[in-house]
Order: sequence, then structure tokens, then C-alpha cells
Amino acid sequence: MSPESTGQNEHHISVYRRRFRAWRGNRPFWAGLFTMAGGLPIAYFPYADLHLGNMTLAMSTTAGAGSLIIGVLLITLGFTMWFHHIVRVFAGVAAILLALISLPVANIGGFMIGFLLSLIGGALSVSWAPGDPKSAEQAAPAKDLPYEERPEGELQGAAAVPQQQGAGVDPAADAEGGRHRAG
Repeated sequence: MSPESTGQNEHHISVYRRRFRAWRGNRPFWAGLFTMAGGLPIAYFPYADLHLGNMTLAMSTTAGAGSLIIGVLLITLGFTMWFHHIVRVFAGVAAILLALISLPVANIGGFMIGFLLSLIGGALSVSWAPGDPKSAEQAAPAKDLPYEERPEGELQGAAAVPQQQGAGVDPAADAEGGRHRAG
């Protein structure tokens, strides 16, 4: 084993952490997490029982099945945001609509906890856009290049000098002698 090989000296936890970071950076991770976290209280509260001593308080409503469907759909949309990030806009809009529907159907949207989390997750999903690594790589090295090797369209300094146009002839300018009609 040579001292130059750094891959073998890394701990497996740091390798998994770096892989997870790369995976997380290529998709709307937080949008999916917020949406799934919002779906849990919406689905859970209509079926929950709260025990206070000898008294049982049941949160069951007639819309228990509706809130279960909304919660499961929100969790599914969260996974969709993670694993099929191409449809992130559809999943975000659907999450926002389901969060709004959960207000009257599912105990005020899971007592506003699920509503707010799902609404934030849907908004994050709609607003997320994948990064363009090509443009970031091209923009940074161009500044390090010498003046002669820089691309032609790039601004070279604080004040840019306009480029001259080609040798095209303007027939209107030639007919007027290069002057305006008024002058």
C-alpha cells in the first residue's frame, strides 16, 4: 500500500456520507422530506387515541379514510420528488393542492402541522431547479486564462469595447451619404 493512495485510508462512513451528499444535491431532497413529514400527521391524527388517565380521547372523524388517502399520497409524492425528480413540478403542485384539501378533510390539515410542512415541501419542489455544472465550470476557468486565450464574447474588463460589425454595406446609409434625412 502506497502513502499516495487516499481512497483506501478513508473510513467507510465518510465515503457513504460523501455519496449521500452527492445524491442529495442532484434532487429536491428537502422538498421530499418536508412533504413526507407533512403527510404523516395528516394520516395519523384521525386514527390516534389520546389516553388521559382513565379517559380516552379519540380523534376519529367521518373523513378518516379521506385523510388516510391524502397522507399516503403526500408520502408517495415525497418519494417521487426524491427518485423521479424530473416530475418535481407536478409533484410540488399536487402536494400543495393536497395540503389545501387536507384543511377541511383531515382535522384542519393534521392540526396545521401537516398542512404547513406539506405546503413548504410542495413550494420547495416547484422552485427547485437542477444546477448546470457545465456553465459553472466554464465561467470560473475563463477568468484564469490569459487575455489572448479568453473567449471572444466574454467581457474583458470593467468597460467593454463594442466589436465592429462585419463588412456588410447598408444601402440606405450609402444613398443618403451616411446622413439622416433631416440633416
